[in-house]
Amino acid sequence: MKRYDLILWGATGYTGRLVADYLARHVPSGLRWAIGGRDRGKLDELRARLGSGIDVVTGDGLDPESMEAIARQARVVASTAGPFVRYGTPLVEACVMHGVDYCDITGEVQWIRGNIDRLHGRATETGARIVHCCGFDSVPSDLGVWMLHDHLRRRHGCRLASAKLYVMKLSGGISGGTAASLLDLLELAARGAEVRRMLVDPYSLNPEGERNGPDRPDRRGACHDETLGRWTAPFVMAGINTRVVRRSNALLGYPYGREFRYAESVACRGRLQARSIALGLTAMTLGGLFAPSRWLMRRFLPAPGQGPTEQQRESGLFEIQLLGRSDDEPARRVRGTVRGERDPGYTETAKMLAESALCLALDDLAERSGILTPASCMGGKLLERLRAAGLVFEVDDQ
Repeated sequence: MKRYDLILWGATGYTGRLVADYLARHVPSGLRWAIGGRDRGKLDELRARLGSGIDVVTGDGLDPESMEAIARQARVVASTAGPFVRYGTPLVEACVMHGVDYCDITGEVQWIRGNIDRLHGRATETGARIVHCCGFDSVPSDLGVWMLHDHLRRRHGCRLASAKLYVMKLSGGISGGTAASLLDLLELAARGAEVRRMLVDPYSLNPEGERNGPDRPDRRGACHDETLGRWTAPFVMAGINTRVVRRSNALLGYPYGREFRYAESVACRGRLQARSIALGLTAMTLGGLFAPSRWLMRRFLPAPGQGPTEQQRESGLFEIQLLGRSDDEPARRVRGTVRGERDPGYTETAKMLAESALCLALDDLAERSGILTPASCMGGKLLERLRAAGLVFEVDDQ
């Protein structure tokens, strides 16, 4: 018997503290859990603030033996200790080795792809469920698309053939950890053509031998979207979200079909705003590819451990609209809404990760293991949890 049902790793970081706060308020009676990290003093301070009944575990995230000791104690590990490409690999490897379930909030495509290539097969053997992207990237996208398909299947007996996601409202800040992950990714892209090709490939997270399909690389410029009837701009998180959605489709046996099409964009007030967003995203990407501009960006972005104030988090929000089309004739159209009333990248992400961890620890899920996605691993069970936690997931026919 494991000592803990759940360990929150990276609990004293900016996002980790938010997840710990949420768990302290929502962990059911009888669930054994602990907060973990490398600094015992900070962990003890956090425990004193959270209250009694929470244990503390310590370890070195870069030491494989130390991470094995953490994994051996837990049924589920939830991690916020990023950038994950720097600090996350030993813990994931330990969870795979010992058949321990794991979830995190990474959005680092190249790191996830490396884990798929190296660890998916072994994780299926040990029974470990490794679920990346359990925050704002990419739960709203992944579960939102799954929700559209489930609605069409249950109500009309057909399947989803295509979907588009539009960011209608988005207000939130950025933390030092997120900034570091983004700049690390751009630095790797600047150094290696293989990383650049992976980031451009729309099917880079699909299983080996299935990295192809009808979708093209993510759009970079502004355009008028005929489906929505508005000007749209590229969405900065589409580069991870769309690939997670396509991996879910593949892992679930292509319930959306092998010709499924999917795209994400930002809904804009007009052409000028769409072009401004597109140009800003291009400038940020190009700037991150060169060492001098990366250095300058690091000076002005938040440092690790820093992030939006509580007031800023409380005033944040997001609203996403998904428009889907069925595979039958005449095609049925369906509309979904995903909405959160707090900062999407932090307050709502903390909620999503915490509920994902509780879902893995407590819910009766399909027998599936490996390097998974939120939809392919937890699907409707996680959707129920997030609705109960206050996030809006709505779907209906158009």
